Amino acid sequence: MSWLDDLDDDEPEFDEADVRVRPNPKANRPRTKRRPAHSDAEIARVLGVDRGRYTVLVDEDLPTERTVLAARARELRKTPIVTGDRARVVGDASGDDGTLARIVGIEPRTSLLRRSADDTDQVERVIVANADQMLVVVAAADPEPRPRLVDRYLVAALDAGIRPLLVVTKTDLADPAEFLAHFEGLDLEVFTSGREEMPLERIGAALIGHSTVFVGHSGVGKSTLVNALVPDAKRATGHVNEVTGRGRHTSSSTVSLRYRGEGGNGWVIDTPGVRSFGLGHVDPANILRAFTDLAEIAEECPRGCTHLPDAPDCAIVEAVEEGRLGPGGAARLDSLQRLLETFAKKAQEPGAS
Repeated sequence: MSWLDDLDDDEPEFDEADVRVRPNPKANRPRTKRRPAHSDAEIARVLGVDRGRYTVLVDEDLPTERTVLAARARELRKTPIVTGDRARVVGDASGDDGTLARIVGIEPRTSLLRRSADDTDQVERVIVANADQMLVVVAAADPEPRPRLVDRYLVAALDAGIRPLLVVTKTDLADPAEFLAHFEGLDLEVFTSGREEMPLERIGAALIGHSTVFVGHSGVGKSTLVNALVPDAKRATGHVNEVTGRGRHTSSSTVSLRYRGEGGNGWVIDTPGVRSFGLGHVDPANILRAFTDLAEIAEECPRGCTHLPDAPDCAIVEAVEEGRLGPGGAARLDSLQRLLETFAKKAQEPGAS
């Protein structure tokens, strides 16, 4: 008989259920890097942002379309969410008063319009996502038009792959011909507007089927134009200071507004007026690519060619001088060089990287 067979009936039995476990004082779950897939998320258009709350449009163009108020999920705290984004929304997306949904993801963007605080600042400010057109609004007078600021808008649009349009307001105060001559070489659709005649039908036709971001200097009449195109927009309008010649900022936030035209709908994205537009984030190669005919000839240029007037052996300059680009070639080259010069100046300034 083995001593192993000698069981001690007095030995106590241990039950793990009796083990005392210190309670979790915060009553939260253990941290994990795994995030829920949110397969039930709905896709919504971000219409505007206000103090950490996002107004989004769910079921766009469907009978169940509704606006919903949403907050950002914790895992997106470092991800910028801007007007025009296509957001993944979960939670209470009924749109009823007092409800709050949650944005848990952003769909891939087709475009991203950005600007920096100044030309030496590499930190970009995202303005709007998924726009495919930019309507630059400039006044013929009061305030005076600034060609270089318009150049900067065009550079930012071309860098983002967005088609630029131009509208000149207040043509009843001054003739915009001299100003428009600066842009003759660009493939740029231009609208002119005065007190007695605002081409709403022509502009509206260009908006149908597109998401168009409106940009412009303060006081040029951008909000007035937006209100005329979208009657229920109710964007605040201001005036120009007679002493400084500067407009007062009236639109304080970026919002998406639906344009309803006879031939269909589009989206108007109104932005606050700005007096500067930094290009610290721009890739100059994107500027040349916007001039498809010139970009093809540029392949024959020496490596590192700037395509500026003083560039040696520039194939584009030689093609224009030889008349190979037709009567409009010189104007197109001048427009390209103006945009490239606008970008190049920021690299030459002290402190530029």
